[in-house]
Amino acid sequence: MALPRISVLFETRAWPLRLAILAALAIGYLLARGPSAEPSIVDWLLSAASVLVYAGSARWPLASPLVQAVLLAVALWAGDASPVIVKVGAGVALFELAMRRSGWYCVYGTVPLLLVYLVEGSWSTLYRGAVVTLVPVLLGAYVRSVRLLSAQAERRAEEERLRRRSETRAARADERTAIARELHDLVAHHVASMVLRVGVARHVLDDADPKVREVLDDVHASGVATLADLRRLVTVLRDPAGGGQVGLVEPGELPAALSEVVDRAQRLGLSVSAQIDPGIAGLDTMRGLAILRLTQEGLANVARHAGPQARTTVSVRLIEAGMAQVDIADDGGRGHPELSSGTRGSLGHPELSSGRAAGSAVADATGGHGIIGMRERVAVLGGSLTVGRDGPGWRLSALLPAAGGSGGDKR
Repeated sequence: MALPRISVLFETRAWPLRLAILAALAIGYLLARGPSAEPSIVDWLLSAASVLVYAGSARWPLASPLVQAVLLAVALWAGDASPVIVKVGAGVALFELAMRRSGWYCVYGTVPLLLVYLVEGSWSTLYRGAVVTLVPVLLGAYVRSVRLLSAQAERRAEEERLRRRSETRAARADERTAIARELHDLVAHHVASMVLRVGVARHVLDDADPKVREVLDDVHASGVATLADLRRLVTVLRDPAGGGQVGLVEPGELPAALSEVVDRAQRLGLSVSAQIDPGIAGLDTMRGLAILRLTQEGLANVARHAGPQARTTVSVRLIEAGMAQVDIADDGGRGHPELSSGTRGSLGHPELSSGRAAGSAVADATGGHGIIGMRERVAVLGGSLTVGRDGPGWRLSALLPAAGGSGGDKR
Protein backbone atom coordinates (compact mmCIF):
# COMPACT_ATOMS: atom_id res chain seq x y z
CA MET A 1 0.00 0.00 0.00
CA ALA A 2 2.96 2.35 0.67
CA LEU A 3 4.47 2.06 -2.82
CA PRO A 4 1.46 3.49 -4.70
CA ARG A 5 1.41 6.42 -2.28
CA ILE A 6 5.12 7.11 -2.70
CA SER A 7 4.82 6.86 -6.49
CA VAL A 8 2.58 9.92 -6.42
CA LEU A 9 5.69 12.00 -5.74
CA PHE A 10 7.11 11.06 -9.13
CA GLU A 11 4.08 11.99 -11.22
CA THR A 12 4.48 14.96 -13.53
CA ARG A 13 1.48 16.80 -12.14
CA ALA A 14 2.71 16.35 -8.53
CA TRP A 15 5.32 19.17 -8.76
CA PRO A 16 3.43 21.32 -6.20
CA LEU A 17 3.83 18.50 -3.68
CA ARG A 18 7.54 18.29 -4.40
CA LEU A 19 7.76 22.07 -4.05
CA ALA A 20 6.06 21.93 -0.65
CA ILE A 21 8.44 19.21 0.55
CA LEU A 22 11.47 21.21 -0.64
CA ALA A 23 10.22 24.33 1.13
CA ALA A 24 9.59 22.39 4.35
CA LEU A 25 13.07 20.84 4.19
CA ALA A 26 14.66 24.26 3.63
CA ILE A 27 12.92 25.87 6.58
CA GLY A 28 13.58 22.89 8.82
CA TYR A 29 17.25 22.73 7.92
CA LEU A 30 17.87 26.44 8.47
CA LEU A 31 16.01 26.47 11.80
CA ALA A 32 17.72 23.32 13.05
CA ARG A 33 21.23 24.73 12.78
CA GLY A 34 22.85 25.52 16.12
CA PRO A 35 24.03 28.94 17.37
CA SER A 36 27.58 28.21 16.23
CA ALA A 37 26.44 27.83 12.62
CA GLU A 38 23.42 30.08 12.56
CA PRO A 39 22.51 30.96 8.96
CA SER A 40 22.76 34.55 7.87
CA ILE A 41 20.17 36.58 6.02
CA VAL A 42 22.05 35.77 2.81
CA ASP A 43 21.58 32.05 3.43
CA TRP A 44 17.86 32.58 4.02
CA LEU A 45 17.53 34.63 0.83
CA LEU A 46 19.48 32.13 -1.27
CA SER A 47 17.41 29.20 0.07
CA ALA A 48 14.15 31.06 -0.60
CA ALA A 49 15.35 31.92 -4.10
CA SER A 50 16.21 28.27 -4.76
CA VAL A 51 12.73 27.16 -3.71
CA LEU A 52 11.08 29.86 -5.83
CA VAL A 53 13.19 28.98 -8.86
CA TYR A 54 12.14 25.34 -8.53
CA ALA A 55 8.52 26.51 -8.52
CA GLY A 56 9.00 27.49 -12.18
CA SER A 57 10.55 24.20 -13.24
CA ALA A 58 7.21 22.76 -14.34
CA ARG A 59 6.87 25.53 -16.94
CA TRP A 60 10.56 26.16 -17.69
CA PRO A 61 12.30 22.82 -16.96
CA LEU A 62 15.63 23.79 -18.59
CA ALA A 63 15.83 27.31 -17.19
CA SER A 64 15.35 26.13 -13.60
CA PRO A 65 18.61 24.10 -13.24
CA LEU A 66 20.55 26.83 -15.06
CA VAL A 67 19.37 29.43 -12.55
CA GLN A 68 20.01 26.97 -9.73
CA ALA A 69 23.64 26.71 -10.93
CA VAL A 70 23.98 30.50 -10.67
CA LEU A 71 22.46 30.47 -7.17
CA LEU A 72 24.84 27.69 -6.12
CA ALA A 73 27.82 29.71 -7.33
CA VAL A 74 26.61 32.77 -5.41
CA ALA A 75 25.97 30.68 -2.27
CA LEU A 76 29.48 29.18 -2.38
CA TRP A 77 30.98 32.63 -2.74
CA ALA A 78 28.80 34.81 -0.44
CA GLY A 79 27.01 32.43 1.89
CA ASP A 80 28.03 31.91 5.50
CA ALA A 81 26.65 28.34 5.82
CA SER A 82 26.96 25.27 3.63
CA PRO A 83 24.54 25.74 0.68
CA VAL A 84 22.75 22.44 1.27
CA ILE A 85 19.32 23.79 0.33
CA VAL A 86 20.58 25.23 -2.95
CA LYS A 87 22.28 21.94 -3.79
CA VAL A 88 19.08 20.01 -3.02
CA GLY A 89 17.06 22.51 -5.07
CA ALA A 90 19.45 22.09 -7.99
CA GLY A 91 19.17 18.30 -7.78
CA VAL A 92 15.39 18.36 -7.70
CA ALA A 93 15.37 20.80 -10.64
CA LEU A 94 17.53 18.35 -12.63
CA PHE A 95 15.12 15.54 -11.74
CA GLU A 96 12.26 17.68 -13.03
CA LEU A 97 14.15 18.40 -16.25
CA ALA A 98 15.02 14.73 -16.91
CA MET A 99 11.43 13.70 -16.20
CA ARG A 100 10.05 16.22 -18.69
CA ARG A 101 12.77 16.39 -21.37
CA SER A 102 15.36 14.04 -22.84
CA GLY A 103 18.59 14.08 -24.81
CA TRP A 104 20.58 17.29 -25.04
CA TYR A 105 18.25 19.16 -22.70
CA CYS A 106 19.58 17.07 -19.81
CA VAL A 107 23.17 17.71 -20.91
CA TYR A 108 22.57 21.47 -21.09
CA GLY A 109 21.09 21.46 -17.60
CA THR A 110 23.74 19.24 -16.01
CA VAL A 111 27.03 20.71 -17.33
CA PRO A 112 26.70 24.17 -15.66
CA LEU A 113 26.21 22.56 -12.24
CA LEU A 114 29.21 20.29 -12.76
CA LEU A 115 31.32 23.35 -13.69
CA VAL A 116 30.27 25.05 -10.45
CA TYR A 117 31.37 22.03 -8.44
CA LEU A 118 34.64 21.91 -10.41
CA VAL A 119 35.37 25.56 -9.72
CA GLU A 120 34.53 25.09 -6.04
CA GLY A 121 37.60 23.04 -5.20
CA SER A 122 39.18 19.62 -5.41
CA TRP A 123 38.41 16.53 -7.46
CA SER A 124 36.67 14.98 -4.46
CA THR A 125 34.28 17.89 -4.45
CA LEU A 126 33.70 17.36 -8.18
CA TYR A 127 33.01 13.66 -7.53
CA ARG A 128 30.43 14.44 -4.85
CA GLY A 129 28.90 17.05 -7.12
CA ALA A 130 28.72 14.56 -9.98
CA VAL A 131 26.91 12.08 -7.74
CA VAL A 132 24.33 14.58 -6.45
CA THR A 133 23.86 15.86 -10.02
CA LEU A 134 23.74 12.70 -12.10
CA VAL A 135 21.61 10.62 -9.72
CA PRO A 136 18.58 12.98 -10.05
CA VAL A 137 19.06 12.98 -13.83
CA LEU A 138 19.10 9.18 -13.98
CA LEU A 139 16.11 8.91 -11.66
CA GLY A 140 14.12 11.43 -13.71
CA ALA A 141 15.05 9.66 -16.96
CA TYR A 142 13.91 6.35 -15.46
CA VAL A 143 10.58 7.79 -14.36
CA ARG A 144 10.09 9.32 -17.81
CA SER A 145 10.88 6.01 -19.56
CA VAL A 146 8.47 4.12 -17.31
CA ARG A 147 5.75 6.66 -18.03
CA LEU A 148 6.38 6.40 -21.78
CA LEU A 149 6.33 2.60 -21.68
CA SER A 150 3.09 2.67 -19.72
CA ALA A 151 1.54 5.06 -22.25
CA GLN A 152 2.69 2.84 -25.12
CA ALA A 153 1.23 -0.23 -23.43
CA GLU A 154 -2.09 1.54 -22.92
CA ARG A 155 -2.06 2.70 -26.53
CA ARG A 156 -1.34 -0.81 -27.79
CA ALA A 157 -4.10 -2.20 -25.58
CA GLU A 158 -6.53 0.37 -26.94
CA GLU A 159 -5.46 -0.40 -30.51
CA GLU A 160 -5.95 -4.11 -29.85
CA ARG A 161 -9.38 -3.46 -28.37
CA LEU A 162 -10.35 -1.37 -31.41
CA ARG A 163 -8.98 -4.05 -33.74
CA ARG A 164 -11.00 -6.77 -32.05
CA ARG A 165 -14.09 -4.59 -32.14
CA SER A 166 -13.53 -3.95 -35.84
CA GLU A 167 -13.06 -7.68 -36.51
CA THR A 168 -16.21 -8.48 -34.53
CA ARG A 169 -18.19 -5.89 -36.46
CA ALA A 170 -16.81 -7.22 -39.75
CA ALA A 171 -17.72 -10.79 -38.79
CA ARG A 172 -21.21 -9.72 -37.80
CA ALA A 173 -21.57 -7.78 -41.05
CA ASP A 174 -20.52 -10.87 -43.00
CA GLU A 175 -23.06 -12.97 -41.11
CA ARG A 176 -25.81 -10.43 -41.70
CA THR A 177 -24.91 -10.24 -45.39
CA ALA A 178 -24.99 -14.03 -45.73
CA ILE A 179 -28.38 -14.21 -43.98
CA ALA A 180 -29.72 -11.37 -46.12
CA ARG A 181 -28.51 -13.09 -49.27
CA GLU A 182 -30.19 -16.37 -48.34
CA LEU A 183 -33.40 -14.60 -47.38
CA HIS A 184 -33.45 -12.76 -50.69
CA ASP A 185 -32.37 -15.62 -52.95
CA LEU A 186 -34.19 -18.49 -51.22
CA VAL A 187 -37.03 -17.44 -48.94
CA ALA A 188 -38.15 -14.37 -50.86
CA HIS A 189 -37.96 -16.34 -54.11
CA HIS A 190 -40.28 -19.07 -52.81
CA VAL A 191 -42.69 -16.57 -51.26
CA ALA A 192 -42.81 -14.58 -54.49
CA SER A 193 -43.49 -17.80 -56.39
CA MET A 194 -46.37 -18.64 -54.03
CA VAL A 195 -47.81 -15.14 -54.34
CA LEU A 196 -47.62 -15.42 -58.14
CA ARG A 197 -49.34 -18.82 -58.15
CA VAL A 198 -52.08 -17.64 -55.80
CA GLY A 199 -52.59 -14.60 -58.02
CA VAL A 200 -52.95 -16.87 -61.04
CA ALA A 201 -55.39 -19.04 -59.12
CA ARG A 202 -57.51 -16.00 -58.31
CA HIS A 203 -57.85 -15.25 -62.00
CA VAL A 204 -58.34 -18.86 -63.07
CA LEU A 205 -60.98 -19.48 -60.40
CA ASP A 206 -62.84 -16.31 -61.10
CA ASP A 207 -66.20 -18.04 -60.74
CA ALA A 208 -65.21 -20.08 -57.68
CA ASP A 209 -67.12 -20.18 -54.43
CA PRO A 210 -66.93 -16.83 -52.59
CA LYS A 211 -65.37 -18.55 -49.58
CA VAL A 212 -62.63 -19.92 -51.79
CA ARG A 213 -62.12 -16.47 -53.27
CA GLU A 214 -61.90 -15.02 -49.76
CA VAL A 215 -59.24 -17.53 -48.75
CA LEU A 216 -57.23 -16.90 -51.92
CA ASP A 217 -57.45 -13.13 -51.43
CA ASP A 218 -56.31 -13.48 -47.83
CA VAL A 219 -53.38 -15.74 -48.77
CA HIS A 220 -52.39 -13.35 -51.55
CA ALA A 221 -52.50 -10.33 -49.22
CA SER A 222 -50.48 -12.22 -46.60
CA GLY A 223 -47.89 -13.17 -49.19
CA VAL A 224 -47.55 -9.61 -50.46
CA ALA A 225 -47.14 -8.34 -46.88
CA THR A 226 -44.58 -11.04 -46.18
CA LEU A 227 -42.57 -10.06 -49.24
CA ALA A 228 -42.58 -6.43 -48.10
CA ASP A 229 -41.39 -7.47 -44.63
CA LEU A 230 -38.67 -9.64 -46.15
CA ARG A 231 -37.42 -6.74 -48.27
CA ARG A 232 -37.28 -4.48 -45.23
CA LEU A 233 -35.51 -7.19 -43.26
CA VAL A 234 -32.92 -7.68 -46.01
CA THR A 235 -32.37 -3.91 -46.10
CA VAL A 236 -31.82 -3.79 -42.34
CA LEU A 237 -29.44 -6.75 -42.42
CA ARG A 238 -27.34 -5.19 -45.15
CA ASP A 239 -27.41 -1.66 -43.71
CA PRO A 240 -28.23 -1.69 -39.97
CA ALA A 241 -27.48 2.02 -39.58
CA GLY A 242 -29.70 3.26 -42.39
CA GLY A 243 -32.14 0.41 -42.84
CA GLY A 244 -34.53 1.45 -40.08
CA GLN A 245 -36.48 -1.05 -37.99
CA VAL A 246 -38.54 -4.03 -39.03
CA GLY A 247 -41.95 -4.81 -37.66
CA LEU A 248 -42.06 -2.15 -34.94
CA VAL A 249 -45.54 -1.07 -33.94
CA GLU A 250 -46.32 2.40 -32.71
CA PRO A 251 -47.68 2.19 -29.16
CA GLY A 252 -50.96 3.85 -30.04
CA GLU A 253 -51.54 1.35 -32.87
CA LEU A 254 -51.08 -1.78 -30.72
CA PRO A 255 -54.79 -2.43 -29.94
CA ALA A 256 -55.66 -2.15 -33.64
CA ALA A 257 -52.76 -4.42 -34.61
CA LEU A 258 -53.88 -7.06 -32.11
CA SER A 259 -57.46 -6.82 -33.39
CA GLU A 260 -56.14 -7.38 -36.91
CA VAL A 261 -54.27 -10.50 -35.75
CA VAL A 262 -57.43 -11.84 -34.14
CA ASP A 263 -59.52 -11.04 -37.23
CA ARG A 264 -57.01 -12.85 -39.44
CA ALA A 265 -57.16 -15.91 -37.18
CA GLN A 266 -60.94 -15.85 -37.38
CA ARG A 267 -60.81 -15.65 -41.16
CA LEU A 268 -58.68 -18.80 -41.06
CA GLY A 269 -61.51 -20.53 -39.28
CA LEU A 270 -60.47 -20.26 -35.63
CA SER A 271 -63.06 -19.47 -33.02
CA VAL A 272 -61.36 -16.68 -31.08
CA SER A 273 -62.75 -14.60 -28.25
CA ALA A 274 -60.52 -11.62 -27.52
CA GLN A 275 -60.38 -9.12 -24.68
CA ILE A 276 -57.92 -6.33 -25.44
CA ASP A 277 -57.37 -3.63 -22.84
CA PRO A 278 -57.29 -0.20 -24.54
CA GLY A 279 -54.74 0.86 -21.92
CA ILE A 280 -52.01 -1.14 -23.69
CA ALA A 281 -51.80 1.71 -26.19
CA GLY A 282 -49.60 3.42 -23.62
CA LEU A 283 -46.95 0.69 -23.61
CA ASP A 284 -43.49 1.33 -25.00
CA THR A 285 -42.53 0.09 -28.45
CA MET A 286 -40.49 -2.95 -27.36
CA ARG A 287 -43.14 -4.35 -25.04
CA GLY A 288 -45.82 -3.63 -27.62
CA LEU A 289 -43.88 -5.57 -30.27
CA ALA A 290 -43.35 -8.48 -27.85
CA ILE A 291 -47.09 -8.65 -27.08
CA LEU A 292 -47.94 -8.58 -30.79
CA ARG A 293 -45.48 -11.36 -31.62
CA LEU A 294 -46.62 -13.49 -28.67
CA THR A 295 -50.22 -13.19 -29.81
CA GLN A 296 -49.33 -14.05 -33.40
CA GLU A 297 -47.28 -17.08 -32.42
CA GLY A 298 -49.82 -18.26 -29.86
CA LEU A 299 -52.70 -18.20 -32.34
CA ALA A 300 -50.52 -19.81 -35.01
CA ASN A 301 -49.76 -22.67 -32.59
CA VAL A 302 -53.48 -23.10 -31.89
CA ALA A 303 -54.24 -23.29 -35.61
CA ARG A 304 -51.37 -25.70 -36.22
CA HIS A 305 -51.83 -28.04 -33.26
CA ALA A 306 -55.45 -27.77 -32.13
CA GLY A 307 -57.15 -27.18 -35.46
CA PRO A 308 -59.89 -24.78 -36.54
CA GLN A 309 -62.48 -26.38 -34.22
CA ALA A 310 -60.62 -25.25 -31.11
CA ARG A 311 -62.22 -22.49 -29.10
CA THR A 312 -59.58 -19.95 -28.11
CA THR A 313 -59.56 -17.03 -25.72
CA VAL A 314 -57.10 -14.16 -25.96
CA SER A 315 -56.62 -11.68 -23.14
CA VAL A 316 -54.20 -8.77 -23.24
CA ARG A 317 -54.45 -6.37 -20.33
CA LEU A 318 -52.60 -4.14 -17.94
CA ILE A 319 -52.39 -5.17 -14.30
CA GLU A 320 -50.86 -3.55 -11.24
CA ALA A 321 -47.70 -1.44 -11.39
CA GLY A 322 -47.87 -1.04 -15.16
CA MET A 323 -47.27 -4.73 -15.85
CA ALA A 324 -48.75 -6.26 -19.00
CA GLN A 325 -50.26 -9.77 -19.10
CA VAL A 326 -50.93 -11.91 -22.16
CA ASP A 327 -53.06 -15.07 -21.88
CA ILE A 328 -53.90 -17.35 -24.82
CA ALA A 329 -55.79 -20.57 -24.05
CA ASP A 330 -57.57 -23.18 -26.16
CA ASP A 331 -59.81 -26.12 -25.32
CA GLY A 332 -57.71 -28.66 -27.22
CA GLY A 333 -59.85 -28.84 -30.37
CA ARG A 334 -62.71 -30.99 -29.13
CA GLY A 335 -64.20 -31.14 -32.58
CA HIS A 336 -61.16 -33.23 -33.63
CA PRO A 337 -60.57 -36.07 -31.15
CA GLU A 338 -57.26 -36.95 -32.77
CA LEU A 339 -56.04 -33.42 -32.06
CA SER A 340 -57.31 -33.19 -28.51
CA SER A 341 -55.90 -36.57 -27.52
CA GLY A 342 -52.65 -37.10 -25.65
CA THR A 343 -50.75 -37.33 -28.92
CA ARG A 344 -50.89 -33.59 -29.31
CA GLY A 345 -48.32 -33.13 -26.58
CA SER A 346 -45.84 -35.47 -28.19
CA LEU A 347 -46.39 -34.33 -31.75
CA GLY A 348 -47.34 -30.70 -31.44
CA HIS A 349 -45.32 -29.66 -28.42
CA PRO A 350 -42.69 -32.29 -27.69
CA GLU A 351 -40.52 -29.85 -25.83
CA LEU A 352 -43.35 -29.30 -23.38
CA SER A 353 -44.52 -32.86 -22.85
CA SER A 354 -41.01 -34.26 -22.46
CA GLY A 355 -39.88 -31.78 -19.86
CA ARG A 356 -37.97 -29.49 -22.24
CA ALA A 357 -40.34 -26.59 -21.82
CA ALA A 358 -37.73 -24.65 -19.89
CA GLY A 359 -36.26 -22.97 -22.91
CA SER A 360 -34.41 -25.79 -24.62
CA ALA A 361 -32.27 -24.59 -27.49
CA VAL A 362 -33.27 -27.59 -29.58
CA ALA A 363 -36.13 -27.16 -32.01
CA ASP A 364 -39.16 -29.39 -31.64
CA ALA A 365 -39.82 -32.36 -33.86
CA THR A 366 -41.83 -30.25 -36.28
CA GLY A 367 -38.82 -28.01 -36.93
CA GLY A 368 -40.33 -24.99 -35.16
CA HIS A 369 -38.61 -22.54 -32.89
CA GLY A 370 -41.69 -20.65 -31.71
CA ILE A 371 -41.52 -21.47 -28.01
CA ILE A 372 -37.79 -20.75 -27.90
CA GLY A 373 -38.29 -17.44 -29.68
CA MET A 374 -41.10 -16.41 -27.35
CA ARG A 375 -39.02 -17.21 -24.29
CA GLU A 376 -36.14 -15.14 -25.67
CA ARG A 377 -38.42 -12.16 -26.36
CA VAL A 378 -39.85 -12.26 -22.86
CA ALA A 379 -36.45 -12.79 -21.21
CA VAL A 380 -35.00 -9.73 -22.93
CA LEU A 381 -37.69 -7.61 -21.27
CA GLY A 382 -37.21 -9.28 -17.89
CA GLY A 383 -40.61 -10.96 -17.94
CA SER A 384 -41.87 -14.49 -17.36
CA LEU A 385 -43.44 -17.00 -19.73
CA THR A 386 -45.45 -20.12 -18.87
CA VAL A 387 -46.56 -22.58 -21.55
CA GLY A 388 -48.21 -25.91 -20.83
CA ARG A 389 -51.33 -28.04 -20.56
CA ASP A 390 -54.47 -26.51 -19.14
CA GLY A 391 -57.04 -29.28 -18.89
CA PRO A 392 -57.67 -30.70 -22.35
CA GLY A 393 -56.05 -27.69 -24.02
CA TRP A 394 -53.00 -25.51 -23.74
CA ARG A 395 -52.29 -22.12 -22.21
CA LEU A 396 -49.68 -19.51 -22.95
CA SER A 397 -49.27 -16.91 -20.23
CA ALA A 398 -46.73 -14.09 -20.35
CA LEU A 399 -46.09 -11.36 -17.81
CA LEU A 400 -44.09 -8.32 -18.90
CA PRO A 401 -42.90 -5.87 -16.24
CA ALA A 402 -43.16 -2.15 -16.55
CA ALA A 403 -40.35 -0.41 -18.40
CA GLY A 404 -37.19 -0.83 -16.32
CA GLY A 405 -38.63 -3.71 -14.28
CA SER A 406 -37.28 -7.23 -13.93
CA GLY A 407 -38.68 -10.69 -13.74
CA GLY A 408 -37.84 -14.25 -14.49
CA ASP A 409 -38.82 -17.08 -16.80
CA LYS A 410 -41.10 -19.50 -15.05
CA ARG A 411 -40.16 -23.03 -15.80
